[in-house]
Amino acid sequence: MPEVIFPGPEGRLEGRFNPAPRPRAPVAMILHPHPNAGGTMNNRITQELYKTFQRRGFATLRFNFRGVGKSQGVFDNGIGELSDAASALDWVQSFHPEASTTWVAGFGFGAWIGMQLLMRRPEIRGFISVAPPANMFDFTFLAPCPSSGIIIQGEQDEVVTPGAVQKLVDKLRTQKHITIHHDTIPGANHFFEHEMEQLMGSVDSYLDMRLDPNSPIR
Repeated sequence: MPEVIFPGPEGRLEGRFNPAPRPRAPVAMILHPHPNAGGTMNNRITQELYKTFQRRGFATLRFNFRGVGKSQGVFDNGIGELSDAASALDWVQSFHPEASTTWVAGFGFGAWIGMQLLMRRPEIRGFISVAPPANMFDFTFLAPCPSSGIIIQGEQDEVVTPGAVQKLVDKLRTQKHITIHHDTIPGANHFFEHEMEQLMGSVDSYLDMRLDPNSPIR
């Protein structure tokens, strides 16, 4: 997974990029948890999401938001980080303008940024949001949510309250033309410390369903 440096709104951004093995391969971008809580692109869940899409033949990027690692700039409370994510997606798409589809996946703060990116980028056809911080950040921008995806939550999450996530899921499920899957991993805390296998099993089952040519969800 080669290290890459690419231009962002506030200077260079540092990432790891796995190019697509074939023409018209889909694109996936993985977004890391909160920088102020030590989140980086090397977070364990971020790396596992990256590997999952890489194994499936996606052109896959994970990167550090501004002010993290070798990425320039300073933390911007989500506003600048959303711009970083848009620039990162532009960069991947410059290599794969013919990509068949685009996915975004994120953990915690990264899930919040990823779901905002859905609203800006109609080419994103699927999302994976792990522990989206519905009790800390405003998700009302999802009006309506433009694409189908899965929200995965730890049953014993001590950071993101499962009830707040359930409310978000219920609200999104009132919309027509999209399908929101929701998995709760029994016993898992915010970091899925002992339940990584179950977390990634949920991700893989969902991707198996969505990427099947006969999937009912487009």
